[in-house]
Amino acid sequence: MPRQSFFSEFIIKILQKNFSVAERKDFELGKPKNILIVRQHNQFGDMLASVPLFRAIKEKYSESLVTLIASPENFFAVEKNDFIDSLFVFNKKKLFNPLYLFRLIKLLKKEYDVVIVPATVAISNTSCILAAISNSKIKIGPLSLNGKENKLSFLFHYRISLDWRKNPDMHVSDFILDIVRPFGISTQNFISHIKITEEDEKRVNEFISSMDLCDNELLIGLHIGAGKPQNRWPLNNFIELINKLHKKYKVKIYLTGSNADWNEIKYIKENLKVNVNYFINKPISQLAALISKSSLFITNDTGVMHVAGVTKTPQISLFGPTNPFNWAPLGNNKFFIRKSDLISDIAVDDVFKLCEQILEQNKK
Repeated sequence: MPRQSFFSEFIIKILQKNFSVAERKDFELGKPKNILIVRQHNQFGDMLASVPLFRAIKEKYSESLVTLIASPENFFAVEKNDFIDSLFVFNKKKLFNPLYLFRLIKLLKKEYDVVIVPATVAISNTSCILAAISNSKIKIGPLSLNGKENKLSFLFHYRISLDWRKNPDMHVSDFILDIVRPFGISTQNFISHIKITEEDEKRVNEFISSMDLCDNELLIGLHIGAGKPQNRWPLNNFIELINKLHKKYKVKIYLTGSNADWNEIKYIKENLKVNVNYFINKPISQLAALISKSSLFITNDTGVMHVAGVTKTPQISLFGPTNPFNWAPLGNNKFFIRKSDLISDIAVDDVFKLCEQILEQNKK
């Protein structure tokens, strides 16, 4: 047996001996007051897609207090969320810091009525273990995902089979709710939510003022980066699209991004001849505020797509290998384009013609 496999099996046996719980089939939670959710392994787009789960819990148990364990990669997606009462950032790199470890243990040893471990594209062993060692009366987690067994399902009183294959076009925010649907927890509102403060509005208004936007000018934003290379529409296509928009419309254009998108932004700066503005390394609440004041937002399939999705602004999302029915933002004025698994198969004219339709429709 490989060394890593042997170690994994050893850890599973230790957990089984010390934290295994009896499975329950009654699906009765009573009236929980303190609920812990462990979702520390996904990117921030996945976390934004989890907001309907938080909303559903609050709709069902309006008096409950919800604590969320997130990660350094996704906590900022719900940092100001109205459905979360307490947020803890789990960082494996800090586990040898005595003060941090003390805070984590204190959090897990609080009395919880229920702990929930959601899953979308993968089951997190770390999340399962954190749930297991939490001081919770009832523990809910995945039995399997798409037929793949969760080897740590013995840690949960309620073990829920999660399977995208039953409805391959199900939206992710709907799918995430499957972990709690057996308990009668659901919602009709699958739109995510980002809280925008007065300070966010102030900063965004300052940015817009710096652009000297006239009353009759359009404000259009684009996000040119993506964490996954296969989700990036070619930069020269973005350049051509910007040129077309400038030629046809009276418009001010801004690009969003972070340090992770620096190479893409640098390329645009060096090769684009028309003037655009840059809104870089800003909090997502400010990003949402800016997009909400825009006439149109165009983005690759990435986390910022989900930020734009919480606004009412018309939006075009560009897809390659990912199923847009699973991941594209929901709501009116939310459009996507997908031609094949290759995002480069989307032509500039495909996007520009949709831009024209949206902008002309909104004139009426």
